[in-house]
Amino acid sequence: MTQAPPGKNADLPVRALVGLLLIAVAAAALWWGGFAFWLLVAIAGIIMMHEWGGLHGATAQQKKLAQYALTVPLAIMAPVAAGPGFLAFGLVLGAMFFIAIVTRNGRLGIGALYIGLPVLALLTLRTGEQGLLLAFWTMALVWACDIGAYFAGRTLGGPKLMPAVSPNKTWAGLIGGVAGAGLFAAILTLSGLDWRLAAATPALAVLAQMGDLYESWLKRCAGVKDSGNLLPGHGGVLDRLDGLVAVAPVAALLVLAIR
Repeated sequence: MTQAPPGKNADLPVRALVGLLLIAVAAAALWWGGFAFWLLVAIAGIIMMHEWGGLHGATAQQKKLAQYALTVPLAIMAPVAAGPGFLAFGLVLGAMFFIAIVTRNGRLGIGALYIGLPVLALLTLRTGEQGLLLAFWTMALVWACDIGAYFAGRTLGGPKLMPAVSPNKTWAGLIGGVAGAGLFAAILTLSGLDWRLAAATPALAVLAQMGDLYESWLKRCAGVKDSGNLLPGHGGVLDRLDGLVAVAPVAALLVLAIR
């Protein structure tokens, strides 16, 4: 999730096109649910595990091992297997310890938890009661926050939010993102979204932007601009989903808490 600095929007057409394509693919998989949604989030998880390794000094062999280890809990989450649940959660933890011990890279091992939990959360939301609505709310609030932050930051500019970590992000972008997500959730209550989840959405929008800042910090520590180059105008998959990674587990806990 990136806020463009004022006057620097030359890549906006490419970003917009790729962003729309990504949203279309995600929305289609979300609508179909089942195997289609699992396959999308599992593939995204495997790619993000590779990118995470790149941010934490892993060798090519270590990144492959980490990806293979993560495929075990991801496979268990499939509709034809046990599905999302405590077994899958236990295997995510197991993958984390296995990767950390075998590679002797604890930060690489943490990636299994950092990526595996959001995947588990999204699949849990989608397979539960009101699954389509709740999974859509979780994903789309991040999209709304991203859009609001981008255009508010580009249009208004102003004081920087955390220049030492991400020089392009502004306080205007933060406020615009929170406002965009809050408005989206308010509209979604007309489709049956629980008012308590709508009320929590602005806080989740802040969390999404914190996830964005965290990944920016990781990239700065690694000395790279993007986590990958798979998505033109966006960087890597981890760059595109950094906000959702932070939001999805908390959103799932909130849904469980109100049931």
